[in-house]
Amino acid sequence: MPDDSPAAGVSIDDLLGTDAVLAAVATWARAATPYVSAAAPVALSAWLWWAVRRARLIRTSLADRATVEVVPTSTFDPSEGEVGRWARQLGRIHHSAHGIPARGSAARLRYSAKDGKMRCYLEGPAAAAAVLVMPGFAEVEVRADRAQKDIHPVRFPTPREGAM
Repeated sequence: MPDDSPAAGVSIDDLLGTDAVLAAVATWARAATPYVSAAAPVALSAWLWWAVRRARLIRTSLADRATVEVVPTSTFDPSEGEVGRWARQLGRIHHSAHGIPARGSAARLRYSAKDGKMRCYLEGPAAAAAVLVMPGFAEVEVRADRAQKDIHPVRFPTPREGAM
């Protein structure tokens, strides 16, 4: 079936006026060249400053990390809900280290074996030490390596049987 519409014999070149478009682009390019050549070094120096600043933040954060030991009890058997809560808690470590790029603010689990005993360490940026020492499970003790010596836990004496 032949196409009898008025646009059937019109090419895209006729619609756009290719010569006029190329002339307009060339005129714009000639006018913009001084501005682009002046902006390029400024943009390059800004990008370089940002990259150096980011690398320094990462290097500083990786050099100053807090480490806590995670010690489970012998009856440790977490439920699915506890695991989800702990995963959300680990996700807060990145947010509590505000301003540090992801590579430097990541939480890391490290495992080591010493004297036949396996140990689990949770490591993160020092800025997020408060989140690192928060217990994530009911039957897991969190031991901080850099605990302050002048702060002692409060212990309540257990009452003897029959004495009240």
